[in-house]
Amino acid sequence: MKKRALALFFATVLSVSMLAGCGGSAPAAPAAPSEPAAEAPKEEAKQEEAPAAEAAESSAPKQTDGKNLPELTKDEMTILLWDIATEEPGRPTQEAAVARFMKDYPNIHVEQVHQQNDNYKQQLVVAMSSGQCPDMYVSWGGGPMAEYYKSGYADDITEMYNKYDHPDFIDAAIAQGSYKGKILGIPFGSLSGCDVFYNKTIFKDNGLEVPTTLDELEDVCAKLKAAGITPFALANAPKWTGSMYYMYLVARHSGNDEFDAAYTQEGSFGSEAFLFASDKIQDWVKKGYFPDGVNSLSPDDGQDKALLYDGTCAMMLHGSWMAGSMSSDNADWYNENIGVFRWPEDTEAKAKGVPQDVEIGTAIGNCFNFNSKGDQAKLDAMYVLATQYYNDDTYNQMQMDSFQTPSIKGFEEKVTDPNMKVITDVFFKASNVQLWYDQYLPASVTEVHKNSMSALFGLEKDGAQIGADQDEAMKAALAEE
Repeated sequence: MKKRALALFFATVLSVSMLAGCGGSAPAAPAAPSEPAAEAPKEEAKQEEAPAAEAAESSAPKQTDGKNLPELTKDEMTILLWDIATEEPGRPTQEAAVARFMKDYPNIHVEQVHQQNDNYKQQLVVAMSSGQCPDMYVSWGGGPMAEYYKSGYADDITEMYNKYDHPDFIDAAIAQGSYKGKILGIPFGSLSGCDVFYNKTIFKDNGLEVPTTLDELEDVCAKLKAAGITPFALANAPKWTGSMYYMYLVARHSGNDEFDAAYTQEGSFGSEAFLFASDKIQDWVKKGYFPDGVNSLSPDDGQDKALLYDGTCAMMLHGSWMAGSMSSDNADWYNENIGVFRWPEDTEAKAKGVPQDVEIGTAIGNCFNFNSKGDQAKLDAMYVLATQYYNDDTYNQMQMDSFQTPSIKGFEEKVTDPNMKVITDVFFKASNVQLWYDQYLPASVTEVHKNSMSALFGLEKDGAQIGADQDEAMKAALAEE
């Protein structure tokens, strides 16, 4: 059954995108030695000095000294690490963590490969299926991480976590990096809420107030459209960005109940809340509330925030990481023009007792999973890198400087950016934080769900049709467990 499930997992994702060359590039071969220089005595002197220099380097203090951690190997080692840090502020923050580790452990080389987010999961599965899975790689927890573990590509680090030092992560972060009581991932990202960024200048110029209900949101959208402004900046090429609208409409209409029932198939993805969400989105598409060609626009290329920058669009539902991204682009413009508000409430559902404080996002941001293939020395090194360098004071301060709140207790009190204060406050007041569907659902269902979002925003299928597609995929996934 395990082999059958593994084959289904690979086949499902591979059918989406056949990508070649997914393994990281091999370390460059050392240059061939040149002929020795004529002055042999000087060469001998260098050779005599080498042991002393090596001894001094090995005795240099490390930032891990005095901590309860595994003793790392003195042998040469290479760790292949895959992440999705392709741009600022994530890339320099993560590269600096690796550099600090290699300075302390110069015998351990970390080959850090930055992958584009949109195709990352497919690339990872292709690498796994071809025997080129990286030693250490990013995941978001949830269903895909469980598949990696069941397929033999994610180590159970529960014993190490309970034995050795690590940051004081919030419980929800460790829970999202776990599967059936087994800790599989070390958090290193940030708390990621999902809220609506909006152009305060556009709102002020058009006499608009921040909406608190869906009715008020639709009124704002109608007024923006009448003024020649597209309400929402959405780039739905990767499909998960459109899913955020779908998720919030479902959550506001039914809390967690209908999604939980659909997940177990005691209910359906064609139930009332899902149909409500689908109908609402397609109504908004027809009214022009999203950009033309929405399914061809890419967030990795910044095409959504560009529409916010140039005044084409007024609002953008997105993850909290966008605060740092926009500030990095132009801090002065960001501070002057961008505000944020939580997704508005469904007043009719609220009157029926449906909780309106279910928020969308993640308590983990990202985590690192390890594929040591039984090499304990390598697993020890990866554990130290993930817990002590990706989560050290320098890394966490760089996170805070880029408007990201580490998933570590106490950091929520250190937030200074006004928008991030709103996002963090909403996050911590939530009765429940629903992990992104494309991270929570089993991998095979995730692909169907994402394709459904493309069909939904493209007006190719209605709510009942995409509900039936998702139900069929969920039933098949449950049958394989």
